[in-house]
Amino acid sequence: MKEDFLHYLWRLKKFDFTKLQTTAGEKIQIQQTGTLNHNAGPDFINAKIQIGDTLWAGNVEMHLKSSEWLLHNHQKDKAYNNVILHVVLEEDQTIKRQTGEKIPCLELKKRVPQKLSAIYKKLIHNEYWIPCQHQLHEVKKITRELWLDRLMIERLEEKTQAIAQRFEANKQNWEETFYQMLSRNFGVKVNAEAFELLAKSVSILSLAKHKNNLFQLEALLFGQAGLLDEDFKEEYPQKLKTEYTHLRKKFNLTPIHATHWKFLRLRPANFPTVRIAQLAMLIFQSSHLFSKILAIQNVKEVENMFELSISNYWQTHYVFDKKSIKRKKTLGKNTIHLFVINTIVPFLFFYGNKKGDEKFKDKAMQLLAELPAEKNSIIKKWEELGIHPKSAYQSQALLQLKNNYCQQKKCLNCSIGHAILKG
Repeated sequence: MKEDFLHYLWRLKKFDFTKLQTTAGEKIQIQQTGTLNHNAGPDFINAKIQIGDTLWAGNVEMHLKSSEWLLHNHQKDKAYNNVILHVVLEEDQTIKRQTGEKIPCLELKKRVPQKLSAIYKKLIHNEYWIPCQHQLHEVKKITRELWLDRLMIERLEEKTQAIAQRFEANKQNWEETFYQMLSRNFGVKVNAEAFELLAKSVSILSLAKHKNNLFQLEALLFGQAGLLDEDFKEEYPQKLKTEYTHLRKKFNLTPIHATHWKFLRLRPANFPTVRIAQLAMLIFQSSHLFSKILAIQNVKEVENMFELSISNYWQTHYVFDKKSIKRKKTLGKNTIHLFVINTIVPFLFFYGNKKGDEKFKDKAMQLLAELPAEKNSIIKKWEELGIHPKSAYQSQALLQLKNNYCQQKKCLNCSIGHAILKG
């Protein structure tokens, strides 16, 4: 059993209240259980509990065994002096405040419903892909769907926290922050960090000064990527190198190191060289990119915006100095949809939060609802369990559920887990 099960029992009053008393025999009346504390300090704060003839206002601390108070060194922490009740599964030791006063203790060992305890143990002590694998379909569909709605909001709120940090680091520059986030997603997973470093090494403002010249944009991006520091055989990369030398001095730039880029085990279409060329084309075709993103109405408009050709050289190359069969190398729909999911949607949600404008948050949700559900190993497993997401909105929520709840066995924080525990 885990301590969070005690939190669950206490918060929802799921234990036997008959003749409730401390281990010293004083009568207990719980008026307010308090609020679960997610920060340092006692587990529940601002509780109101009558013990004997006295009404106490203060905090509640919980442990499986009372001796854990000492193991956690609470006796040395003044923050625990205002604990009015120590709730434990078993009292194996008398606990006192720093003043020497005994802390009233409530023992729950004989007050936990056996059925509830059995269901909880069954959820926590199995090795299934998700703990409720065999009980999932006993839960009402409306309960599952409402929980997925909440998880989708939670996922976006988590993503916007990362955007907020970047936004402040960029002195609240929307265009710069969006450009860095989008660049990161051009690297997919393998080269995400490298693309972010590249974007930070040359600002969108510097690139915008050459937005009408694709050759100069490529020179800036490939140069800053550290990929022009070679002796090339072909004329095009030689010219890029010469142009970059001039632009580097103009903007006083420092390139990142070429060792950041990974090519191994990537499909040639996902080589960082190809992705950089596509990013250059996007900047060339779309000035004030973030402003255009704010104005989009549906996924189709995003697909049109990212329907990129690529410069002539890269149509016949995947890397410098090595010619290949001519291909347009456009961004596929799946890639564009990932841009929507991982960059555009979180950014619109963050923008709506920051500006206090719900229409941008609604637009973020709408875009997810328009997109087909993602196809990955986690979603495939959900489908094997009979859960078939209809859109990216639902598949994103299912990813959040698996990674943040099921994987960590946080059934007590999950609406589906609560429904199962209710029996």
